[in-house]
Amino acid sequence: MAFKTLKTKREAISLAALGEEIAARRIVVGEVSVPRNAGTRRTASKTALLEQISKIGGNW
Repeated sequence: MAFKTLKTKREAISLAALGEEIAARRIVVGEVSVPRNAGTRRTASKTALLEQISKIGGNW
């Protein structure tokens, strides 16, 4: 245990229960469109990497 003195006010939940809760929230909210980074400040190596990824059909 990382924090032996930490006192929480609620019980811990399992990862399965957390996954179910997140899935239920996604159904209620629907598709969320998160804006992507414009990529205007990428280094040359990062640009080259992304080009190679797109060449093999990936979508970063």
